[in-house]
Amino acid sequence: MLHPARAGAIRGRMRGRGIVRGLAVRGLAVLGLSVRGLAIRGLVILGLALLGFLVLAPAMHGAGAADVPRIAVFDFDIINTSLEPTTPVEQERARQLGAQLRAMLAGSLKYDVVDIATLRPRIAAGTEIRNCNGCERDLARLLGADLAAVAWVQKVSNLILNVNVVIEDAKTGAKLAGGSVDIRGNTDESWQRGLSYLVRNQILDR
Repeated sequence: MLHPARAGAIRGRMRGRGIVRGLAVRGLAVLGLSVRGLAIRGLVILGLALLGFLVLAPAMHGAGAADVPRIAVFDFDIINTSLEPTTPVEQERARQLGAQLRAMLAGSLKYDVVDIATLRPRIAAGTEIRNCNGCERDLARLLGADLAAVAWVQKVSNLILNVNVVIEDAKTGAKLAGGSVDIRGNTDESWQRGLSYLVRNQILDR
């Protein structure tokens, strides 16, 4: 059995909680609300907010996407005018540059980059993409893209190279953006830094 004093304290706390609960209910009644009514109104407001989001979100997304051109970024070619053959390491660097270019353009939110994977076998079986008499534009349109980006690295020697990017309208062939930078040194870092500078200062900054 509880000590009489402790039992009295417990009964006092219970009465206090009952008083607080009663005051809260009376306060809601003054405002024209009830506990049940408040819960129902909260659910209604939440439901309306969710419905509004579901209705407006697709329209907002569509409006934003309509302002961003779709672009097909083709893999980098290597133009080797040096006395040394193109190495597998350089071919891998070129592949990485393509991924870097796509990531930078997509990250800028100025372009919607489309996937070119389905066309790689067709591209590999044909002429170099930069010298195919406008086939890059045809391929870009096949992917539903508005723009085509053609890029290449020219290797003059292991010390002197340049990175090049051209972005053109897939319908008219008009050059819309692009640039070229010289780099010194035939390393992963020099290629990547050269492309980064080109994109930031000659494409995105215009």
